[in-house]
Amino acid sequence: MKKILNRASAPTPKFFKVLRNVGLALVAIGGTILAAPIALPVVVTSIGGYLAVAGGVVSAVSQLTTSTEKEDGAQ
Repeated sequence: MKKILNRASAPTPKFFKVLRNVGLALVAIGGTILAAPIALPVVVTSIGGYLAVAGGVVSAVSQLTTSTEKEDGAQ
């Protein structure tokens, strides 16, 4: 468990920061579709659910990705 917490607080590479933000945007869009105050077709609601799940997974994986740089003499 401690390794996961260390990974979550470690520096994240720039590409994965961008990917994390895209995932968060997908979660927001999916949540907005699911919480719409009007009745939407089932297909649109299903797409909203898939967007929310996919965005959450992308964000979580991106947040736990860390950069490891080799130190002098380390292999």
